[in-house]
Amino acid sequence: MPDSFLTRLAQSPLLCDGATGTLLYAHGIAFEQCFDALNLEQPSLVQELHEEYLRAGAEVVETNTFGANRFKLQEHGLENHAAEINAAGVKLARAAVNASGKNAFVAASVGPLGVQLAPVGSISRQEAHDAFREQIAALASEKPDALIFETFGNLQEITEAIRAAQEVGADLVSALPIIAQMTFTNDGVTQYGYTPVQVAHALAALKVNVIGVNCSVGPARVLPVIEQIIQTVRDDPRRPGMIYFSAQPNAGFPEASGGRIFYPATPDYFGDYARRFVEAGVNLIGGCCGTTPQHIRLMRLALDAYARTARKRTRITSIASNEKESKPVAHEPPTQLQQKLDAGHFVVSVEMDPPRGFNPDAVLAGALILKQAGADVINVADSPRAQMRMSAWAVAHLIQTEIGAESVLHFPVRGRNLLRVHGDLMAAHALRVRNIFAVMGDPAATGDYPQATDAYDIVPSGLVKLIKQHFNAGLDHAGTSIGAPCSFTAGVACDLGARDVAREVKTLRKKIEAGADFCLTQPIYEPRVAREFLKRYADEYGKMELPILAGVLPLASSRHAEFLHNEVPGITLTDEIRERMRLAGDNGRAEGLNIAQELWSELLEFAQGVYIMPPFNRYEWVAELLDAVKVRA
Repeated sequence: MPDSFLTRLAQSPLLCDGATGTLLYAHGIAFEQCFDALNLEQPSLVQELHEEYLRAGAEVVETNTFGANRFKLQEHGLENHAAEINAAGVKLARAAVNASGKNAFVAASVGPLGVQLAPVGSISRQEAHDAFREQIAALASEKPDALIFETFGNLQEITEAIRAAQEVGADLVSALPIIAQMTFTNDGVTQYGYTPVQVAHALAALKVNVIGVNCSVGPARVLPVIEQIIQTVRDDPRRPGMIYFSAQPNAGFPEASGGRIFYPATPDYFGDYARRFVEAGVNLIGGCCGTTPQHIRLMRLALDAYARTARKRTRITSIASNEKESKPVAHEPPTQLQQKLDAGHFVVSVEMDPPRGFNPDAVLAGALILKQAGADVINVADSPRAQMRMSAWAVAHLIQTEIGAESVLHFPVRGRNLLRVHGDLMAAHALRVRNIFAVMGDPAATGDYPQATDAYDIVPSGLVKLIKQHFNAGLDHAGTSIGAPCSFTAGVACDLGARDVAREVKTLRKKIEAGADFCLTQPIYEPRVAREFLKRYADEYGKMELPILAGVLPLASSRHAEFLHNEVPGITLTDEIRERMRLAGDNGRAEGLNIAQELWSELLEFAQGVYIMPPFNRYEWVAELLDAVKVRA
């Protein structure tokens, strides 16, 4: 005889089997048939399926009795055979375990009644209680190792099932361990609206042995739900004794094709999540709808590999603790940009636009020119002017890997929902793009695709907060671990020449409080106005310590100057500069370069760097400007 189920569960995670119904369907059993009746009609098939899971590495097999209650059996005219079907289910599972020669366990499966309880339906709680007691008594008569209640959405219903089990257990020499699992929707609540926190408190109060989540959706949605349940139970000072946790997700959302049902989640994917569930604190892991012996086989391999790694870590930790105190794991160092800002170095940043097609050669050639000219960092705009272009973080990554120049990724929130924000941030960090410029972005109506949506879930100051206070702390927006802290540097936009100075000052303050590391400004053609803005900020909040990279956009001609002044929001030229460009005539580019040098000198009074925007993507003009002012990295 194996050790008791709870004793074994306390030692290390147990792997349960996968879906019985999925395998029966794969063997040609139609959904319209009564799966539970197969315990009597095709017992060899049912036992063989149990054995398949045991060969795949399962340590717990569930009986084929999920729907073997009087109400569901009544649909097939089998309500009078409930006791016989349930007893046979336990016998077949036990026979499979004995045939395998493995130290495995039998969990007797109990599902919902398939009818609505009052006041929604016509079935009273006492009728539900009686139906559960009838089924559980039949199961218990064959001595399974545990009872597993699964796929319940109604707390009232599972409560009656658990109480019925406890009554049956009182008549036994030793009560059966109870595993109580609820199912949750995409919204993270049960179909009756119960939250993970409510479920955790209610099931813990019933003194069950294992609380868990099954069915629901795929592993990615089940994981945060069971994490909430675990945290709630562990934080509850009234917790009655030891409680374990389980997770048995579906293999994703089912898809219909050619008259058959398919589930998309692969065995490899389940193997990866088996490890994640263990790391979250789950003790009993398995699969529900759509999972097969191959899913269980990959989960077995993953759990075994994790156990070996854990033992190795334990040995290393033990050795290290005998030699010296363990040191905390070092995070990634700050970006080069952050280090230069912290050291007070003058920073030269230059903006580049991604290409309209998929060939990055011209952009990379321009980046090389800028690096050789002395640019410290290259800003990569994201869909500037709402024009369709290559993904900005792909270009930023290429610049860093192909050219060896550090980049700043422009990250507009407009058009991004919170899911995409999370995904893009993690992708950027994985690609070593760790300087993020948080900006609202240009409205789609002004660009190539005016019909595109502008919806967004977060504003730039919120994005900075998400980056600095969550991602850099190893958490996502919901406070769930992302594995390890990120090391982003976050920049923000500021218009030092804004018409509504009070509003711009207030907005900038929010960004600074969120954790901004630097700011980029609009092109500045009148430093006096910029100084007045900074004085206004200092009067309200004290001297601004945030490093400023002042915008510099060299003028190419009088026509260029007039276009910027009259048609580009946020850019205002003085009458003097416009007149100088008009008088320069064909020498406009040279005069524009002279003006940029003059402005540069004045910007040094309050800026720790410049943010150069090359006109018409003429990067060689930037090189001329840098050479003229004698700035080198």
